[in-house]
Amino acid sequence: MQVTETKSEGLRREYSVVVAAKALEEKTRAKLETVRADFQMKGFRKGRAPLPLLKKMFGKSVLGEVVQETVEETLRQHLADTGHRPAAQPDVQVTNETFDEGDDLKVAIKYDCLPEVPELDFSSVSLERKVVTVDDAAVDEALGKLAESAQSFEARRKGSKAKDGDQIVIDFVGKVDGEPFEGGSAEDYPLVLGSSQFIPGFEDQLVGLKEGEEKAVEVTFPEKYGAAHLAGKAAVFDVIVKEVRAPKAAEVDDELAKKYGAESLDELKGQIRERIAEEFAGASRTLLKRRLLDALDAMVSFELPPSLVEQEARSIAHQLWHEENPDHHGHDHPAIEPTDEHNKLAERRVRLGLLLAELGQKEGVEITDQELGQAIMAQARQYPGQERQFFEFVRQNRAALEQVRAPIFEDKVVDIILSRAQVTEAEVTKDDLQNELDSLDAE
Repeated sequence: MQVTETKSEGLRREYSVVVAAKALEEKTRAKLETVRADFQMKGFRKGRAPLPLLKKMFGKSVLGEVVQETVEETLRQHLADTGHRPAAQPDVQVTNETFDEGDDLKVAIKYDCLPEVPELDFSSVSLERKVVTVDDAAVDEALGKLAESAQSFEARRKGSKAKDGDQIVIDFVGKVDGEPFEGGSAEDYPLVLGSSQFIPGFEDQLVGLKEGEEKAVEVTFPEKYGAAHLAGKAAVFDVIVKEVRAPKAAEVDDELAKKYGAESLDELKGQIRERIAEEFAGASRTLLKRRLLDALDAMVSFELPPSLVEQEARSIAHQLWHEENPDHHGHDHPAIEPTDEHNKLAERRVRLGLLLAELGQKEGVEITDQELGQAIMAQARQYPGQERQFFEFVRQNRAALEQVRAPIFEDKVVDIILSRAQVTEAEVTKDDLQNELDSLDAE
């Protein structure tokens, strides 16, 4: 095998490799011998078929296997000889335009090396952990919201006009082109105005109606409506209001607590206090981690693999484009070119990612099967009824598994750094914490 370096600029490496035809021929012959040992050909005893005949029958496919194995072996040997650590999967290409039996195999290898990441003294990092005490007012506010969500409705005084948030009991018949359509009618239907249960414009036209009044509600079904035969069609709903009901919040008592699985109001308050404390702690952790990463980014500078930066910049640009165009779910959109801002953010992410990965490797950070399983199940709960399918998909999909694993690994490394940094606590209000979190988006 003859290896020639064709490019060495910064972290980028490119090589031209030539594998002699004789070496390929020897490997091909050895594979054919293996095939012959178990091959039964008519007119010959098992394992005695003529090699030239086997070569004629299987030579092309065996040569293809030999080439594939040789390319993989060539890359492994090259990396072992150079000691290089590629930043991503190397680009390996057979460069013979018309490779055939008897030809030398020519291979091009291209990759970016991982850089040397400098060691940092984390004891010089000073950070503040924001601490929010859960007071009674926060618990009472949460209780009030629970009471609202458990609200009931009671009849308004006869002649009262329906307001947004009221529940009205209606009969209705929907018509398209003057004809009733299937699924467009109901009796004694309880509708909360402002709940957006019906298509846009329907509920708005019922605000202000009284018990016993009728209304011809004119609306147009959305272009992307679920029922294709109604999509984009103009419709008229003949509506009769049979009752107007006002919302009534549930009483904050033991009965409310039982609705939410607690034995008593005091137990529910305790559960709420714990949940709020966890939310505050999570928000504080998010802020602390961001400030730590900012500090690390300012402390360290080293050359970055161009391929990783380019890949990350394109990923950022693509993600932000979809966030700005939420109605476009596919990938049939114009090419999205990263801007200078995208490239700058990509450089930060790659730099910090390499720093944390290097530290995690040196510290022997590992993710247990139990931790991975718990994280997968936590995500699976976002898909009610499909938890098992999601779990199996992630388990069998390497890329999906890495997306679950990476945040766990990162948090473990962050904890190591925080244990060595100077972290003090500062008591703040929940509004102060929220304002500082909100400011992160603007940075």
